[in-house]
Amino acid sequence: MADVFEAEITELAGAINQRIERIRETYGELAAIQHTARSKDGMVSVTVDPQGRVSGIELNPRVYRSLSPSQLADAIMEQVGRAAAAVSEERRRLLAPLMPDEVPYEAVFGENATLDAFLPGRVEPAP
Repeated sequence: MADVFEAEITELAGAINQRIERIRETYGELAAIQHTARSKDGMVSVTVDPQGRVSGIELNPRVYRSLSPSQLADAIMEQVGRAAAAVSEERRRLLAPLMPDEVPYEAVFGENATLDAFLPGRVEPAP
């Protein structure tokens, strides 16, 4: 009986270690995420880092002759949005498989995420 119990514990420990290793690999992949979005005309490029922050903007020198300041601002913002969305989707692709089945990705990382995904329901004292 002890051998069966020990074998089961060894198997569980192996499964836990595999899960931990997968989490470490995923976090390494998360740290490397970045995305560069380019406008169709190639005039504006924006790079976003793993946290969704703008890490670079490149403007073709000809952009100043072809776009007004407000058009340029709009073009930059459009590429920021596209790059940030791509990084967000890549984060989702990497993290969703690590989420417990009963906790949806959006509950933890979504736009309206709250602590409720991590907390149990209300605790009532026994009568």
